[in-house]
Amino acid sequence: MLITHLPKLHYFSIFYSKPKIIITSTLLSKSKLTPVSHFSSITSAANTLLQTTPELQETKNLEIEDVLERPHIEISVEKLFFPPDTDVSCSGSRPLSSRILKGSNIVLSKYAGDAQVEQAEFVKSSVETEQCPSDGLPEFALVGRSNVGKSSLLNSLVKRKKLALTSKKPGKTQCINHFRINDSWHLVDLPGYGYAAAPHEVRTDWAKFTKDYFLNRPTLVSVFLLIDASIPAKKIDLEYASWLGQNKIPMTLVFTKCDKRKKKKNGGKRPEENLQDFLELIQKFFQTAPPWIMTSSVTNQGRDEILLHMSQLRNYWLKH
Repeated sequence: MLITHLPKLHYFSIFYSKPKIIITSTLLSKSKLTPVSHFSSITSAANTLLQTTPELQETKNLEIEDVLERPHIEISVEKLFFPPDTDVSCSGSRPLSSRILKGSNIVLSKYAGDAQVEQAEFVKSSVETEQCPSDGLPEFALVGRSNVGKSSLLNSLVKRKKLALTSKKPGKTQCINHFRINDSWHLVDLPGYGYAAAPHEVRTDWAKFTKDYFLNRPTLVSVFLLIDASIPAKKIDLEYASWLGQNKIPMTLVFTKCDKRKKKKNGGKRPEENLQDFLELIQKFFQTAPPWIMTSSVTNQGRDEILLHMSQLRNYWLKH
């Protein structure tokens, strides 16, 4: 089944009626789907999958094996993210379950490649969108609440300890910082939001020029919104995600600090539980959940998955 003719980098999922079912490669190999173009919607295509595959009607909870990091999170098919122009048929050499990035809901597409970071260098800092580099290279913006671990994640992605300066004092990043990767694309470090100790007028300026960047930067491929998975969902994060969605800014949720394990007896939730709570809350703002990835700058969990996801979005963007 080939997903085609989609607006550039708009996110979608396949929906079907309850009960929720986790698809395995065995089931996918038994299903024979007509191309999506023959259906009135993605929904009808998914419903046909249910109707033509008896196992889907009989089984309520089939795990995706050897795909997610332990402890794993069960993902129903309507919660998977399929990049544009992704072949989800069973005629390919790799089953769908083997193409789901570990610790995420993201399906790997044919555009994934050239994901490793060989070179990284700081380019410039800007306080206005017009001051940003004009070389036309595709770029990915990292943004999140102050102290979410944004600079640490950036350093982890490029395997450099001090490319982006980290600080115990939140709110250190105050400009739009561009880093050139492999002389072919940019990582962009944006000011953190929600830093209460910053003066009100400074917070206002940060929010203004950051949102202006989102709305008016033609080379922006996607925003990677960082969420602290070690704590319960914050209203400010939900509001930020909602604003990006309402303004049709392509977005991936990056759940940070997934190595932190809270003890149940102390009332704390595990990162995967906070993640699921956040995704449930985000449904109030989105028709479908955006792509998401679990990460840890301490263990480097999610590093390769983020780079692979960036590569497939970047290569699709360059082609189209």
